[in-house]
Amino acid sequence: MSVSTGSQSSSVNSMQEVMDESSSELVMMHDDESTINSSSSIVHKKDHVFIRDEAGHGDPRPEPRPTQSVQSQALHYRNRERFATIKSASLVTRQIHEHEQENELREQMSGYKRMRRQHQKQLIALENKLKAEMDEHRLKLQKEVETHANNSSIELEKLAKKQVAIIEKEAKVAAADEKKFQQQILAQQKKDLTTFLESQKKQYKICKEKIKEEMNEDHSTPKKEKQERISKHKENLQHTQAEEEAHLLTQQRLYYDKNCRFFKRKIMIKRHEVEQQNIREELNKKRTQKEMEHAMLIRHDESTRELEYRQLHTLQKLRMDLIRLQHQTELENQLEYNKRRERELHRKHVMELRQQPKNLKAMEMQIKKQFQDTCKVQTKQYKALKNHQLEVTPKNEHKTILKTLKDEQTRKLHFGRPRQVDHKVRSSKPG
Repeated sequence: MSVSTGSQSSSVNSMQEVMDESSSELVMMHDDESTINSSSSIVHKKDHVFIRDEAGHGDPRPEPRPTQSVQSQALHYRNRERFATIKSASLVTRQIHEHEQENELREQMSGYKRMRRQHQKQLIALENKLKAEMDEHRLKLQKEVETHANNSSIELEKLAKKQVAIIEKEAKVAAADEKKFQQQILAQQKKDLTTFLESQKKQYKICKEKIKEEMNEDHSTPKKEKQERISKHKENLQHTQAEEEAHLLTQQRLYYDKNCRFFKRKIMIKRHEVEQQNIREELNKKRTQKEMEHAMLIRHDESTRELEYRQLHTLQKLRMDLIRLQHQTELENQLEYNKRRERELHRKHVMELRQQPKNLKAMEMQIKKQFQDTCKVQTKQYKALKNHQLEVTPKNEHKTILKTLKDEQTRKLHFGRPRQVDHKVRSSKPG
């Protein structure tokens, strides 16, 4: 008897657990169905509302201003008065709102693209302007360098011509001085030679007279012999005078050559000094020109660096301004989007709060109906279990079994299920 009673209680418990699981699943399914039914009931209630009623009794909350295409679509629907629409007014309103949002996003993206294209055009225009300015600056500097080079070459040519003229003038003066100097030497030598010849002639006459006197005093010598001695003495005297004259001419030629070389050496030294002075003057001129060119190139480099720095600063400032403008626009659009989403969520929460009491009431009725159906099923199951237990047990134990089954049924029906129902109803309510 005890074994059969334990088996009966275990079977009842297993059946009860199965019923609990099935009832919980049914409750969850009915919860979903109730929410769907409640929402569908709200939709079906608005299915046969006219568009003119929607226009007259719309949502009092402010809606975003529709675009031109959406306004034309709404105007088209408003013109269809005295006719019902297949779509509900709320669905049409939601579609219009979604279309507005899509248009706003599309316009926002197209605005971004236009902004980027405009910024790119501004940057390209500024870069072209700065490039043209840099090209003009470099062309100006190149012209200045070329002008300086041309002026330097012209100055060097003038200096070279001046030096050539000075050298030619000095050469002419030196040639004239040399010729004059030679003429002076030749004239002096000619004069010396004339004096020397005159003195020789006088000496020749004196010697001739002296010999004649000696011969005249000597009466012993024959006349022919005297003549021979006189002629021989004349020849010796003439030969001596000729040698002396040749020696004088040789000395005069040596003197002439020596003085000419000395004069030429003096002229060459003077010419070399002039050439050295010209070379120093030319080198000083070139050094001055190079220093001026170097200073000019340094000035050009500094001006070019200043221009490049100024251009880079201008370009970077424009880029920073454009980036700042773009970021500000994106931030404003993001804030506007956040506000719009907050309004939509607030509107959605308000709608949910308005619909929540109806949903809770329908959910509570559904849970109670499920509880009643579960009670009926459990009553049938307990009756079947009772009949089965009465058939398999003796009659003297029927009262005990009936009392046990009755207590178990009462405990589960009146203490277990109502608590679960209350817990589900309370949990479904908002906190």
